[in-house]
Amino acid sequence: MDVLSDVLRAVRLTGAIYFDVDASSPWVGESPGTADIAAAIMPEAEHIISFHAVMSGSCWAALGDDSVPPVLVNAGDVVVFPGGVPNVLSSSPGARGEPNMAMYYRPIDESLPFAVIHGGGGDERTRFICGYLGCDARPFNPLLAALPA
Repeated sequence: MDVLSDVLRAVRLTGAIYFDVDASSPWVGESPGTADIAAAIMPEAEHIISFHAVMSGSCWAALGDDSVPPVLVNAGDVVVFPGGVPNVLSSSPGARGEPNMAMYYRPIDESLPFAVIHGGGGDERTRFICGYLGCDARPFNPLLAALPA
């Protein structure tokens, strides 16, 4: 038995959904808070954690409430929002848009990942995976306890 398997069993993951995004500048992607989309993407999950993994290129990541400055995220970096807060990825710092709520209401028989082509057609490209992990929130989840709010 490997350590990763032990950790995943301990945190009781209950589901996952993800999007493979190919974005060209200028672009902005707003992710709603997980409470706003939980019933559509993982109704069986007690808690949903959102994450973004940059596969190529770079982008800016920020909280949806602008409470902290945007952070440059490069290929190989992963940003995790364990509290399920609204968040933004964009080709330039401070760019804002509106969440595309229709993306979260897809047919249940559509295969993963959901492919998304996004942006303004510019030369600068970023490819990233946006995902959501469902997990058991009670009585104690070591993954949730170890992550910042």
